[in-house]
Amino acid sequence: MTDFAIRYGEHVTRARRDGRPVVALESTIISHGLPHPDNIRVAREIEQAVRDNGAVPATIGMIDGEVIVGLEDAQVERLASAEAVAKLSVRDLAIAAARRSDGATTVAATSAIAAAAGIGVFATGGLGGVHREANVTYDESADLTALARTPIVVVCAGVKSILDVGATLERLETLGVSVAGYRTSRFPGFFITDGGFDLDWQLDSPEQVADFIKARADQGVAEAALVLANPLPADEQLEPALHDRTLATGLNLLAEQNITGKAVTPFLLGHFHSSTEGRSLAVNIRIILRNAALAAQIAVAATDGSTAPVGFAVPA
Repeated sequence: MTDFAIRYGEHVTRARRDGRPVVALESTIISHGLPHPDNIRVAREIEQAVRDNGAVPATIGMIDGEVIVGLEDAQVERLASAEAVAKLSVRDLAIAAARRSDGATTVAATSAIAAAAGIGVFATGGLGGVHREANVTYDESADLTALARTPIVVVCAGVKSILDVGATLERLETLGVSVAGYRTSRFPGFFITDGGFDLDWQLDSPEQVADFIKARADQGVAEAALVLANPLPADEQLEPALHDRTLATGLNLLAEQNITGKAVTPFLLGHFHSSTEGRSLAVNIRIILRNAALAAQIAVAATDGSTAPVGFAVPA
């Protein structure tokens, strides 16, 4: 391979050529976030949720060193089933390409690739953020700095509650990343509806979010992302008392087993899954399906029917 340029799935190429709305989707949830075989089923359900709301899904990942915007179903199955799938942030993309690796893209990498492809809306479950005790470990997700330089809307259920939510919000403010609640003035806590923090802004419709996208472009001042925090309804959240108990025991296990870095999030999510007897997994799935649907509605509202933007290469 001598050309490492981004590749596009045929369905994404057609959509951009026709001026149809496209929603970016990450692949880390497929390879690292959900157990097999649920991951394959849920990946298909996420894409269908985007289609059901009028947009075209573009799941992003790496196959044999090629970054692909719009994985085909067989490629999704490959990332869901293979054992040696790398977890790729922005800094890993070129190295993984040089090694012809298979890789799943994080929030940071998916956002950056989507923006490079001219896709303005991205649906995920929850953001990475500042880890607990980061004042000692300096452990902070690369999602935050990537969003500071990436003009995209990230529809999520807030920051994963296993992190330091307050510190993460402070960092997002410092980095100039816009944060708004969707029909709420409280920041959600991923598994739980209310993460315990107020927000300065809320947006109440896909059309308002589309206006944000246009205003950011027209003003030409800010280039950072919008984190659109979309909470689960209270009757669909993980029971807060169960959540708090599970988080406390999980944090104790982290300390006892000296688990750090990239291993923290998958370990704690696995702990939630086992300790709640699968209830956290069901909540996780509801989160991403609701976010995919909202992201599609925003993409539809933001699409004016024009053809592919500058920087998006559409074959003749």
